[in-house]
Amino acid sequence: MGPQESNEQAQENAPSTGRRALLGAAVLGASGAVLGLSGTARADARHGGRGMKSLPVPTIVAHRGASGYRPEHTLGSYQLALDMGADIVEAGDLVPTKDGHLVCRHEPEIGGTTDVADHPEFADRKATKVLDGVSTTGWFTEDFTLAELKTLRATERIPANRPHNTLYNGRWEIPTFEEVLQWQEEQTRRRGRQVWIYPELKHPTYFRKLGLGLEERVAKVLRKYGRNKWNSPVILQSFEPTSIQRLNKLVDNPLVVLLSGASTRPWDFVETGDPRTVADLIKPAGLREIASYAQGIGPTLDLIIPKDAAGNLTEPTTLVTDAHKVGLVLHPWTLRNENPFLPADFRKGTDADAYGDVFGAYRAYFATGIDGIFTDHPDTGLLAREDFVNG
Repeated sequence: MGPQESNEQAQENAPSTGRRALLGAAVLGASGAVLGLSGTARADARHGGRGMKSLPVPTIVAHRGASGYRPEHTLGSYQLALDMGADIVEAGDLVPTKDGHLVCRHEPEIGGTTDVADHPEFADRKATKVLDGVSTTGWFTEDFTLAELKTLRATERIPANRPHNTLYNGRWEIPTFEEVLQWQEEQTRRRGRQVWIYPELKHPTYFRKLGLGLEERVAKVLRKYGRNKWNSPVILQSFEPTSIQRLNKLVDNPLVVLLSGASTRPWDFVETGDPRTVADLIKPAGLREIASYAQGIGPTLDLIIPKDAAGNLTEPTTLVTDAHKVGLVLHPWTLRNENPFLPADFRKGTDADAYGDVFGAYRAYFATGIDGIFTDHPDTGLLAREDFVNG
């Protein structure tokens, strides 16, 4: 957002103060008592009356479902995450189809997460495109109709780290956002507790330039299912701050700005000539600006505790304290069990698919006062939270 838009933003965002105050209550739980889901809280959550206050802190967010055990962004991965007890399921990295439907894939390029390469009828769809400044070759959702995508099946994205997940290759199709919302409603009814989801809008600037704007499509679907309110169990996130600003004018859902490495620039900033980096956004002034249109941030874990040249954790930054001062919740990403994804001082051995001391890593991150964490292994995260709360 440029300075010239700040006054307009302040007027547009005035009604959302209540949402920020509501999420701010969860922040207090991280610095003092941890909020548990009591029977009363569960009942309130079922009726949507308490919004995010009904969630435990630190919140365990199942990253693309239980993606440590099943191919990501499949109903199988989402279902297992719920069965394991995840507080929220990141059901949906949302990308559009050629005919305007929203589907759940980690990226618009689907060569690495589906069996599209095995379909000779789609061989001519393979293309090279520039995606947020990066030349990318493969098959892209925007070149397929929904009916065509439904003929594909999901596969494991990182088989070298998760060879056991390849057992499930081909079992599930690509879910649509509408199917996820229907699944959410069905699971809420079956389990007698509110199921939460945390969709991400992927590459909004890229898709808007193709005439496939995401924000309006997401808002339309949420309105259709009555899940566009401040207490709706749907948190929306994006790496592009202007996308979150646009959503803030379209829906009343809790909103989160995702933040990558400190030296990076959000792609919408690159496109509009905004010179700021993530390092600028996490300064007090940047956080205050984010708090004017969003309720939380999703920083990479390195913004919480940086690593040294050897990959070991160093001292925590002031980001948690600074964000809490302006009422922002922090849900950093992503903690995984496997060695290559852990800080060097928590690895065990050198095998790419072996587990390290992930419980030690959880302790270090939870101790900073974060409000939640994204994990590919929600069962591990829940055990780590239990240790932290009772320790």
